[in-house]
Amino acid sequence: MAGRPGACHTLLMSRRRRVGWPSALFVGLVAVASAVAQGAEPYAPQTLDHYFRLEWAKDGSSVNGYVYSSANRHAAHMQLVVEGLDSSGKVVTKTLTWIRDVPPNNRAYFVAAVPTAASYRVRILSFDWVEDRLDRRKAW
Repeated sequence: MAGRPGACHTLLMSRRRRVGWPSALFVGLVAVASAVAQGAEPYAPQTLDHYFRLEWAKDGSSVNGYVYSSANRHAAHMQLVVEGLDSSGKVVTKTLTWIRDVPPNNRAYFVAAVPTAASYRVRILSFDWVEDRLDRRKAW
């Protein structure tokens, strides 16, 4: 921008920045939402297999079972999806359920009412690692 005073250059750039920043944010959010809508996994299955094991069975109109943890820390706010599959293996139903707390090196129970399907698949969608602080426990 040779020949222009510095103030004009700064004013022009600040206008572009003000207009460009929200649109860049919008484009970024749309890209993230698109990836989530297309079924992007927040965790790699190999990572989850290292820390968690699922054991479940269909019982009447529900699927119930346990999440076993081999991690040395708490997993909290775990969200599971129970997918109902047709005879060709295509997902026809999805049911979400939550597990509040999976203790370290232990297990947690879950149950989810599900619609009828030929077979089912249970997967971990998300969870949070939480710090196990002794001062948060209450002595009884």
